[in-house]
Amino acid sequence: MDDSLQAQLKPLRERIDSIDAQILELLSQRARAALDVGEVKHAASADGPVLRPEREAEVIRRLQQLNRGPFPRDAVASVWTEIISACRGLERGMTVAYLGPRGSFSEQAAFEHFGRSVQPLPCPSFDEVFRVVEAGQADVGMVPVENSTEGAVNRSLDLLLSTSLKILGERSLDIRHCLMTQSGTMEGITAVAAHPQALAQCQGWLSRNYPGLERVAESSNSEAARVAGSNPAIAAIAGETAAPAWNLQIVEAGIQDDPNNRTRFLAVGDMQPLPSGKDKTSLILAVPNRAGAVYDMLAPMAANGVSMTRFESRPARTGQWEYYFYVDVLGHRDDPQVARALADLQSQVAFLKVLGSYPAQ
Repeated sequence: MDDSLQAQLKPLRERIDSIDAQILELLSQRARAALDVGEVKHAASADGPVLRPEREAEVIRRLQQLNRGPFPRDAVASVWTEIISACRGLERGMTVAYLGPRGSFSEQAAFEHFGRSVQPLPCPSFDEVFRVVEAGQADVGMVPVENSTEGAVNRSLDLLLSTSLKILGERSLDIRHCLMTQSGTMEGITAVAAHPQALAQCQGWLSRNYPGLERVAESSNSEAARVAGSNPAIAAIAGETAAPAWNLQIVEAGIQDDPNNRTRFLAVGDMQPLPSGKDKTSLILAVPNRAGAVYDMLAPMAANGVSMTRFESRPARTGQWEYYFYVDVLGHRDDPQVARALADLQSQVAFLKVLGSYPAQ
């Protein structure tokens, strides 16, 4: 680099260094204020929650509205999620359970939603995620609930029906599947392993490129990566972060059949967020087996001006009703129009469970 360019860059870099020092000092001031908030909450209740989803959502939305650029709007959310996570961690550590092992999309969703200043707790199954949160071994859990290509994650829906936990938040991820092996090539590979949904999301690509490979279903993509990391004859389909976690190399990236493939995750825990100003409420409903029952179930939503964003049916296993309906509506259960709709629904349906109201992403 010539001396003229160095001379031009030097004052700019010094300015950046000065700004970084100011940011660091302001972050420390924020951390001290967060500790003061924690002391006040602890004085009011020794068991008070360290996590306030509605407050965290309000902070990020307000900053995004204040942002005039050129700092990217999405980056505001990413940066402040980590700032909030670090400050929350000073008050009290928070454990997050998710489907593991390391390198799973569930882990990625957990870190993007709660930040990295948490204690991760990878679990071998969705059932175990719910169990450890219900037992108090984790503060919150993160589970996938639906995929844009393959639809509902049925085990998560079944567990939401039976759990006492509430939905605290949501997070959608772009799902970019990668084929990975120990060597970074497909030489000597006899099988490809992945979660059944990942195999389904990549079936077209696999059929075109490696039609002769055995397809092996694993409990998660990260478990498939772990298996591939110990067996040179196995390829895995997983997210990019699984490769370094299990000493694998990526053979091909972005092998999902749908380039817009996305998965929605839900955060669950033993608390009910307050209204944040932009919320969703999730319900499970069932109706008697009679003509017009589904129409009567939907009528209170329209009558009270409540918009539905999701309507999914799931066969009931008890035999008492034919289907459960999983419904997402805009608004918080404490909002007047949503509260009226829920009250009207109660008299129209055979079963109603409010899974939670939470900040919408």
